[in-house]
Amino acid sequence: MQVIYSQQSGTYSPYHTTSSQEKSNKETQSIKDFTQLSSDEQALVQKLQSRDTEVKAHEAAHQAAGGGMTDGASYSYEKGPDGKMYAIGGEVSISTKGGSTPQEEIANARQVQAAALAPTNPSSQDVAVASSAKIMEMKAQQKLIKQQQEEIYGLKTYHQNSINQKESKQKIA
Repeated sequence: MQVIYSQQSGTYSPYHTTSSQEKSNKETQSIKDFTQLSSDEQALVQKLQSRDTEVKAHEAAHQAAGGGMTDGASYSYEKGPDGKMYAIGGEVSISTKGGSTPQEEIANARQVQAAALAPTNPSSQDVAVASSAKIMEMKAQQKLIKQQQEEIYGLKTYHQNSINQKESKQKIA
């Protein structure tokens, strides 16, 4: 017990503080020992532990493959009968930005696809994101082909004009 002086009222009053030992005891009381649980509760805890491991590995795979294009993972939790919280779902945001060139757009789209399909068992959402990124990649490839054709066509036109000018000069002379 601690006595605190209140400047507002000008009085001393008892103030109960919780020691770290008391806090630890309260936390321990809210978390049940695995052996104290019924067999059904133990089975549920094992199922939740397995799901927690699976979810965290899944999201870590997205992050590892996403490079700098991913944000941190966020999880949804469920409290088990042992009082602990277990991740039962998660997500990682990934930037599907374009690029300043078609080549950069293609590289970004491929990075998104790799991140979306990185986990061992991609979810339907993961597959949908990868499909969208594949479409983004194909559009960028079309831009690149068009750009290359314009460069080639422009070069051919330049050479054709150059040949035509030489021929016209020769005709004049």
